[in-house]
Amino acid sequence: MSSSSTRSTAAGAGDAKKKLGFLAHAMKRKDSFIQFFAMTGILLLSMRSLGQKYKIHGLEEDTHALREEHGSLTDRMKNIKRALLHEASQDSTGILASRLRSIFNEQH
Repeated sequence: MSSSSTRSTAAGAGDAKKKLGFLAHAMKRKDSFIQFFAMTGILLLSMRSLGQKYKIHGLEEDTHALREEHGSLTDRMKNIKRALLHEASQDSTGILASRLRSIFNEQH
């Protein structure tokens, strides 16, 4: 029993020496540790910026596609409107054409 307690005490002392050794080494190489942490921070910021760059690129592609779709839908609405007004103008009474013009807020 006494040999195991001696080992655990020696192991505890070894851990304390390792911790003190690390701190002593860190104090001696303070500039290197500061550089390491600064470079790590710069690396993390660069990675985040790269991710945001790709996200912005994806959003720009989405914006372009939505603008094209908007233009296509606008043209389609104009064509439907023109076709309806043309068909309404075929009516001899003119009631349908006047009704459509009022709906479309146009006066011909």
